[in-house]
Amino acid sequence: MSQPSAEAHKQPLSQNHHHETFPWKHIIGYIISLVLTVLAFGAALKLHLPTRMTLTIIVVLAIFQMLVQLFMFMHLTERIHGDTFQRIFIYTGVGFAAVVVVGTIWVMTFKSAVS
Repeated sequence: MSQPSAEAHKQPLSQNHHHETFPWKHIIGYIISLVLTVLAFGAALKLHLPTRMTLTIIVVLAIFQMLVQLFMFMHLTERIHGDTFQRIFIYTGVGFAAVVVVGTIWVMTFKSAVS
């Protein structure tokens, strides 16, 4: 039985980055998440803008927050287990988020009709 060559054990850098010694990607993602959260909180409390403008700012910041979460913490760019499972999980998460957002807006819209 022959020994596999050293080249056979080498992996592309993109697949081998999960063996780093310090999780810089997670620390940077955490700091960006904190900054986005503070900005959204500040927009809601400190800016005296019309409600629609404030909601627009918060939604834009939420979209950036989602992208930071996907790329920094959810390993969207990694291809360890294949594309299929990642797509299934992403679509499921987006579906759950859509149900929560639409359900919340629906309840808030028709709250006065119920009470």
